[in-house]
Amino acid sequence: MVMKIAILGGGHGCYAAAADLSEAGHEVRLWRRDAAALQVVRQAGAVTLKDSGGVREVPLALATADIAEALRGAALVVIPSPAVAQEDIARLMAPHLVDGQVVFLPPGTFGSFVMARLVRGAGSRADVAWAETGTLPYLARKHGARAVNITVRALRLPTGVYPARKEQQALEVIRQAYPAVHGCGDALSGALMNAGPVIHPPLMVMNAAPLQHFERWDIHGEGTQRAVREVTDRLDLERIAVREAFGYGAPHYPLADHYNNDRWMYGDAHKKLVKSGDWRENIDLYTHRYITEDTELGLAFLASAARFAGVDAPIAHGLLAIVGGFLGRDLRRGPRSFEALALDALGTPELLRRLHHGE
Repeated sequence: MVMKIAILGGGHGCYAAAADLSEAGHEVRLWRRDAAALQVVRQAGAVTLKDSGGVREVPLALATADIAEALRGAALVVIPSPAVAQEDIARLMAPHLVDGQVVFLPPGTFGSFVMARLVRGAGSRADVAWAETGTLPYLARKHGARAVNITVRALRLPTGVYPARKEQQALEVIRQAYPAVHGCGDALSGALMNAGPVIHPPLMVMNAAPLQHFERWDIHGEGTQRAVREVTDRLDLERIAVREAFGYGAPHYPLADHYNNDRWMYGDAHKKLVKSGDWRENIDLYTHRYITEDTELGLAFLASAARFAGVDAPIAHGLLAIVGGFLGRDLRRGPRSFEALALDALGTPELLRRLHHGE
């Protein structure tokens, strides 16, 4: 079924989604607030898509810096932008949302809950379903101003919905664009599927010296050695323990499957990721989204969920302490922590009730 889809943002995942969903036959509107950066796409009316099938031009229905124009009539709103952009996007989109729309955050970092709260706070009463999954639907990198290279597409996308009472409605809409989506419960369950706060903080911390020494460094190639993997696996066990403490069942998508077999979200993708060369890049240890999004927001969220659930999480808290050491601030009470979101005073039954019914 052909849908009108709005894609909000200008990053790697946004251009990949625009090209991929447009090629699938959907009416895609790509919004980016930076009108100057978007101009080359507007002039061409297309994005250049590169993948295992070759290189081709994929026309878009619309490329615009007007968010109202992008959202008008859209059944599905896809926001693959980093979590650090979610608050601004929520305030910009709030006046233009309408009943029945589904907003999909791949991934979300609990953004489905946070953005819904911000939209309501901005005065919107639109009856919208929010959803988030554990990873981007693509391993992708932009190659220039309007070209994007997709190395791998996700095979499995566990997705939580907020409020969870809208799960069936939301998943039916999202599956028309992403058939790999399957339900995993509420927004907290979806957020605790997020792979970024598990895979990226250990890679950043344990590769800090080469990242600052070399102009380009592949943290997924030379940077993924046995000691790093061991820390990552133990951090992921903490994530799974938190999920189980909240009563969420399998599959938990252990990150070890990303390296060891084809049962993870992307299938057998790690070798393809390294072979592409797209992740041999310059990474600023202070400003890269692996820090600003996956550590300051995502890992702080995971650590706070562990505190709330009474789960011992020494790796999560230790990595936060080290990153806080070179950033010069305490990350334990980050803006996505239970404490900052005023969820820490709730009991688990009340928290789960709110996640089901909405605030």
